[in-house]
Amino acid sequence: MVSKTAVVDGITMRWEEQGEGMPVILVHGIPTCPALWRHVMPLIAGVRCLAWEMVGYGASIPEGVGRDISVAQQANYLVRWLRHLGIDKAVLAGHDLGGGVVQIAAVRNRDLCSGLFLTNAIGYDSWPIPSVKAMRATGPALRHLPNLAFKQIFRTFLQRGHDDSSRARDALEAHWPHYERHGGAEDFVRQVSALDVQDTLAVAGDLPSLDIPARIAWGEADRFQKIEYGERFARDLKAPLRGIEGGKHFTPEDHPEVVAQEIIALLG
Repeated sequence: MVSKTAVVDGITMRWEEQGEGMPVILVHGIPTCPALWRHVMPLIAGVRCLAWEMVGYGASIPEGVGRDISVAQQANYLVRWLRHLGIDKAVLAGHDLGGGVVQIAAVRNRDLCSGLFLTNAIGYDSWPIPSVKAMRATGPALRHLPNLAFKQIFRTFLQRGHDDSSRARDALEAHWPHYERHGGAEDFVRQVSALDVQDTLAVAGDLPSLDIPARIAWGEADRFQKIEYGERFARDLKAPLRGIEGGKHFTPEDHPEVVAQEIIALLG
């Protein structure tokens, strides 16, 4: 994978890229970055994979200061970035918040999306989850936590979302350094403060009319985004749902083979 950057409308945008061919755009969620897809991308051959970094997340945390980093606005940023790269047709894949981003992008730019893949994604009224709501409510106090204390909260959050403990430790090493390098808890509070369930509710009614190929993969034991929402996506998008028995929230890290297989099937 090659790390790339481009300045789009005054914002430095970052992504990881590999391969050539049909573009497949991978979008992460919170509190992750494009490294979420690090085990998936090598398993997808014969396509151009681009794992985009949301503005205000990962190495792009500084770009979020003073900007709208809501899920709806991330969809706008994503589309501008794609247009900047000259990509006018792509498969969009999203996890967690990234799933909300690609839903909105697909509904509002139907000419752009040739296929949609969701895995343990936000949608409808499924979010923000209770723990995130609690952290948002305590934001004024949380933002002042020293990095050592916030790292423990961060670690616990990741552990709750992984069914593979070794992958949870690996995830901490992949995603924590961006918070440690910048503002730590203050960055996370900025991210959760931008979350608004109306962003996905606004497009929920349009999902059944999308009429594009779609596939869903879902960790059945996810306590953050329940399997019932995966089933609802499957009905609305007329898409097959592949449940991952015992799988929790961070499926691209715990079950990259399953995620890659479903994206390949969508491409086929």
